[in-house]
Amino acid sequence: MPKFTISDEELNGLISRYTRDITEQDRLGKFDPISGRDRELDQLTLILLQRLRKNALLVGPAGVGKTALFIGLAQWINQNKVPKMLQGARLIELEMSMIGAGSQNRADLEGRLIPIIKGVAERNSMRSGPPIIFCIDEIHQLMVAFKASSYGGIADLLKPYLTVGDLFVVGATTREEYEDYMRTEPAIDRRFQKIEMNVPDAPTTYGILLRMKSKFEEHYSLKISDRACDRIVKLAERFIRNRNNPDKSIISLDQACAYAIKKGIVDELDDESISVAIAAEAGVNPKAIG
Repeated sequence: MPKFTISDEELNGLISRYTRDITEQDRLGKFDPISGRDRELDQLTLILLQRLRKNALLVGPAGVGKTALFIGLAQWINQNKVPKMLQGARLIELEMSMIGAGSQNRADLEGRLIPIIKGVAERNSMRSGPPIIFCIDEIHQLMVAFKASSYGGIADLLKPYLTVGDLFVVGATTREEYEDYMRTEPAIDRRFQKIEMNVPDAPTTYGILLRMKSKFEEHYSLKISDRACDRIVKLAERFIRNRNNPDKSIISLDQACAYAIKKGIVDELDDESISVAIAAEAGVNPKAIG
């Protein structure tokens, strides 16, 4: 057995207290199935298989499903849809608010984070079991240039391990925040390969809703027809202009089901409930929806 400076007991304790194990949560059925992102998941898999620069940066507008790709990767891993090198991998989300909760100062925060990073890096380096992959949403907040964040500069703690390829990191940010904060730190930026997350078109979004609707049917005990999903996508595209798919269609579906249950519908999601949900998200009168 290899000798680690951070013991298994200490590392697992830190991970359970301060991070979220996405692969484990998926095994417990916490997430809806992710679909429509096979191209991006293929790109992500290819990056993670590489020896040195095995870090990916998901770049795209809000609401397109950047963080959903974390879940999609966990589902591919749990379904053995990844090459042997990544089978059994563990996806750990580094959520800085969890790591920083209750800390009195920067030293406390780093005292929690550094052992997690070091413990994971040394296991990946020695190939002690399947890889452990960090997922970081809003990764730009860890850059020195992001003055509004109390976590600014934390990315420097990752840098030595990124350089030698001992960490797998998947980060997510918007194009604007990437340009403003990550490109200004080339030592970090060049260690990531970018994956562009485009807004899915209406047919792709419709397919995503079809894959997800069974979870909503189970939750609400309400039938959702394929026609209802198609109607939601088309109306969301037409009326909700300030948000992106698939997020706006998924939220509209959820709200429509809730409204139907509230007014006593017990069989199938109806058109009126969909109209009301779309109108609420778009900020218009439901009569304008039709």
